[in-house]
Amino acid sequence: VQLQASGGGLVQPGGSLRLSCAASGSIFSINVMGWYRQAPGKQRELVATITNGGRTNYADSVKGRFTISRDNAKVYLQMNSLKPEDTADYYCNVKQGAMNYWGKGTQVTVSS
Repeated sequence: VQLQASGGGLVQPGGSLRLSCAASGSIFSINVMGWYRQAPGKQRELVATITNGGRTNYADSVKGRFTISRDNAKVYLQMNSLKPEDTADYYCNVKQGAMNYWGKGTQVTVSS
């Protein structure tokens, strides 16, 4: 499975961005798609996930501001009311059975 993420960039506090990730290759039986992020000097952390049944899970820090959605082999992350602490590299993730796939990070910078 290959993952191609896009949509990062520089945005002012309070602004919005939408991240997209497209999975290709052997995409059958994908169980969970999601987004993780890693800020400089910090560990990678979960942002949001969505199952193939549409069940979502969010980090407490983004609840009410971020929305994850999925369309077949694409997953999206709508990020609203962005804060400086949301600044990080965002990584798309796919779980397929026992396999775990990662895309390259897309950088999100929230700064005035």
